Amino acid sequence: MEKLIRPSGNYRKLLSYQKTEVIYEMTYYFCQKYLQKGDRTVDQMVQAARSGKQNIIEGCAASSTSAKTEIKLVNVAKASLQELLEDYQDYLKTRGHRQWEEGSTEWEAMRQLGREHNDASFFMNLCASRPPETIANMAIILIHQADYLLFKQLERLGRDFAEGGGFSERMTRIRKENRGY
Repeated sequence: MEKLIRPSGNYRKLLSYQKTEVIYEMTYYFCQKYLQKGDRTVDQMVQAARSGKQNIIEGCAASSTSAKTEIKLVNVAKASLQELLEDYQDYLKTRGHRQWEEGSTEWEAMRQLGREHNDASFFMNLCASRPPETIANMAIILIHQADYLLFKQLERLGRDFAEGGGFSERMTRIRKENRGY
């Protein structure tokens, strides 16, 4: 028999969450170390990174009763990361630093590291010995990877909803089953 309340997902196992956790820690470190205290950009960058991570958690928690809310929150996470991406790109532009070009040696090396590692401690060790423009470029690539993972997650959530419906549809099916329809 179908259950009305589905178990919510374990967000810690999601690659998208793991990637956004890394992005949050890197961003917090970057902002504290390389941006001026009191600069509004610090708060905005940290909040955008936090929102990327926290909305995945909230979406997973809501998933047991609302596919719509889960999809919306995962999309908010994605949008927050786009805002953060722009902040990192602005940082590089306004300071005359190079943004790594797609396909460059640095870009490809970081993409590979991003595919192989999802633990914040690995990337934080790298950050400790890198200049701010390198950290910004690293974050940009990780944001692109998280964005892709969130896009795939949204596609899957959409398919799941199309195939099985949401909470209201489950309620109707269960009531019909219990009535013998």
